[in-house]
Amino acid sequence: MALDVLSMAYPPLLVFAAAVLVLVLPRIAGFAVGALSLAAVLAVSLVAPEGQHLAGTFLGFEVVPFYVDDFSRMVGLGLGFLGVCSVIYAYSSEASKTLVAFALVYVASSIGAAFAGDWLVLLFMWELMAVTSTLVVWHYGGEAVRAGFRYALFHGTGGVLVMMAVAVHYIQAGTFVYDAGGIADGVPALLAVLGMGVNVAFIGVHTWLPDTYPRPHIAASVFLSVYTTKTSAFVLYRAFPVGSESDLSIYVAYMGGLMAVYGATFALLQHDMRALLSYHIQAQLGYIVAAIGIGSNLAVAGAMSHLFNNILFKSLLFMAVGVVIYRTGKEDLYDLGGLWREMPLTAVGFGLGALSITAIPGFNGYVSKGMIFDAADPGYYGQPEYQALYWLLWLGAIGTLLSFIKLGYYVFFHGESDLEVADAKPGQTVAMLGLGGACLLFGVWWQGLADLAPTIHGSDFAFAYSGGEGHLHPYSPSHLETAGILTGVAAVVFVVVRKPLSKLDLGDPAMVVYPATYSVSRWTMLAVTETYAAVDRAVVGAVTRCYWIGNNPVLAVDAAAGRLPNWLVDVDERQPTDGGRPSTIHLRTGIGTTVLLLTLLLTVLLWLLV
Repeated sequence: MALDVLSMAYPPLLVFAAAVLVLVLPRIAGFAVGALSLAAVLAVSLVAPEGQHLAGTFLGFEVVPFYVDDFSRMVGLGLGFLGVCSVIYAYSSEASKTLVAFALVYVASSIGAAFAGDWLVLLFMWELMAVTSTLVVWHYGGEAVRAGFRYALFHGTGGVLVMMAVAVHYIQAGTFVYDAGGIADGVPALLAVLGMGVNVAFIGVHTWLPDTYPRPHIAASVFLSVYTTKTSAFVLYRAFPVGSESDLSIYVAYMGGLMAVYGATFALLQHDMRALLSYHIQAQLGYIVAAIGIGSNLAVAGAMSHLFNNILFKSLLFMAVGVVIYRTGKEDLYDLGGLWREMPLTAVGFGLGALSITAIPGFNGYVSKGMIFDAADPGYYGQPEYQALYWLLWLGAIGTLLSFIKLGYYVFFHGESDLEVADAKPGQTVAMLGLGGACLLFGVWWQGLADLAPTIHGSDFAFAYSGGEGHLHPYSPSHLETAGILTGVAAVVFVVVRKPLSKLDLGDPAMVVYPATYSVSRWTMLAVTETYAAVDRAVVGAVTRCYWIGNNPVLAVDAAAGRLPNWLVDVDERQPTDGGRPSTIHLRTGIGTTVLLLTLLLTVLLWLLV
């Protein structure tokens, strides 16, 4: 009976409620409730049977707020487990109650988007995710405020494009409910790719990632590093599922390959540790996007598996780097070194994440990235048009290995540490080792990951290697050989480029978007406002003079004849105003908390309407 009730619970609503309780309960009790709400999401994802659990109408439209299939189940498991670890980490990292309340509403909106069964509910959760993630950034203050404003502009623009895509899709399809074909082809598909491309960091609209994620509280960076990007990659799959046969698929696939190379390249050039990790969000999303674009069963299984694994190891890496920043106060990796002696637990946590993201055998990233390589390789399952994509993914993998060799070397191993610092706090250690243990578990027990992965069930994937054929197996000689070659090449290249690399400080050329946008916006605003002011002065002056002439016809004739002094003809009778009495209303709540409370109220009202 208890399982039946749990399986019907709406996961986002549980987390919304926990967000409110975090604000009113004592700190430890509130954080405990937040962690338990996300544990409940994990449990619901496990036990909820497949199908539509909440279906009805909203304003005359058919909606499905809670839809469970193999895809949403896998994403829900990852987001729920990470949420528990992130709340524990935030508590131990001295995050405020307000920050965690914002973060929980953000997490709830992300989970709501993952479990949505129609485009209308998805759109609501998508916009809520943009608003609440902006509040998570803003809460820290300082440089995070301007970065958060730029972040909001990007995601607001992307949200408008997605909204337009959904509207045109409804006109063509006549329903908002998901179907096997994904988003309607043509204009809706193009708008969806552009809008979702902002959230998954397509090249050119990716700058919000390295601009924003290094600036807020370290606990905020952990939440931000996963929920927006991974949920959006999943929604991109909803738009272009297996069998959709969209004309845009090949372009999406190659954009993913370019993202893998671009993100890894600029990660390699970073000095700021969180900026390096942010570029690797783009790089790893590139593998997922490429696999979604390929669109075969194996590619999609690899995409969803890599998405699930990214939830684990990317947040783990942000946690480990966050502990280093928390203990040392330093963001630049070249200011550190030899910390493995001072911070062995943090070094272990970082090592588990680094070995996972670089696809070293024995760790989860190795299994999922191997699926994507196989899906893109024309020699195995891929198609000839993806030959170049396959080599782009190779380059991205080498760049990833180089980046994390560099990060681990300069932070933990290079030289002797002159800092006497403590290791991670107990909560930080529990969170890191929990995620690291999961990374190791799904690398060794790869069958468990394969069982979770959608589209693999019932399929017979074969791969070729010297000596015969077999079923899909990540530890085949061919896969191990590929991993060995990649690792060896990266290690040799790092030895060669280490010294010159430390002297490079090249900026991302795409960052020109910020000063360019500022200049264009500033001069456009000045042109509009000054033009308006000139027209206003001319019109008001003309009307005032006409009014004066109508009331003083005799003086007007004399003035025209030049028989009156200028001071008597001054018709500007406008008087400055004092704006009335000062307001006696005093706001007792900050803008962030106000937005949070209004968001919760609006969500409850919409829920009641549904």
